[in-house]
Amino acid sequence: MSAGDEKAPKAMAEVTAEVTAEAAAEVTRRVTRGAARLFEDLGAAVMTEFPLPNGRRADVAALAGDGMVMLVEVKSGVPDFRADAKWPTYLEFCDQFYFAVDPGFPRARLPDGAVCGVIVADAFEAVIVRPAPERPLPAARRKAVIQRFARAAALRLRALTDPRL
Repeated sequence: MSAGDEKAPKAMAEVTAEVTAEAAAEVTRRVTRGAARLFEDLGAAVMTEFPLPNGRRADVAALAGDGMVMLVEVKSGVPDFRADAKWPTYLEFCDQFYFAVDPGFPRARLPDGAVCGVIVADAFEAVIVRPAPERPLPAARRKAVIQRFARAAALRLRALTDPRL
C-alpha cells in the first residue's frame, strides 16, 4: 500500500487471532447459558459473573434452596484452560466447584474428580457428566457468600428499573 492509503490490511496473524477470540467468546456465551439453565432447572437461583470476596468473578454461581453454593468456571477451549491459574482460588467460596465445557472439549485435561465436577453444555442445555465433590463451607463463610449473592442480585435488579442514566 502507498503512504496515502488510510489503513494497511491487517496481518494474517492478527485476523486469525481476532477470529479465534470471537469464536472463544461465542463458545463461552453458549456454555455459560447452558450451565446456568442446568442449575435453574435444578431449582437454584443463578447469577453469572458473580463477584467473589477475593476480587475474582465466578462465571456462574448457583444458590440452592438449602443454601448450598455451587460455582462454575466456563472454559471455551484448551488454550483458555491452560491460561487459567485462578480457578483454585474459587474453592474456598463454594460447596461444589465445576468446570463447564462444550461437547468437543477433551475432558481428560480437566482436574480429577477429587477436585471438581464437570458439566458439558451448549446454549440450550447441559448435563453434569461428573458430580463435584462436596466440601461444606464453614457457617460464617456460607453466610457471607449468601449475603454477597443476595446483595449482587438486588443491585442488578434495581439497575434494571432505575439505571441512573
